[in-house]
Amino acid sequence: MRFKCQASSDLIQMYVKPNNLAYPRLGLIVAKKVERRAVRRNRAKRIFREMFRMHQRDEKTIQLDWVIRLRRPVAKNNTLQLTTEAKLLMLQLQQCHG
Repeated sequence: MRFKCQASSDLIQMYVKPNNLAYPRLGLIVAKKVERRAVRRNRAKRIFREMFRMHQRDEKTIQLDWVIRLRRPVAKNNTLQLTTEAKLLMLQLQQCHG
């Protein structure tokens, strides 16, 4: 992936690249190798989309392409950990382009 900035944590990895559009775009990678069950893959994608939707109106997220990749399986009770790691990585990457 030829993205300009990247950041990773224990559960996820994020890539960011500036675009020339007036809105941000999101790409999700949740591999079957990481989460075998479709229900769990879809739950992870829902969490990422909702988190992205909440931060979509920020001035720093506009004109950026985001790719989020799940690195490890997420237990059902670790949803909070997943969202906090994603928010921290988003803040790091916004500072990279801000």
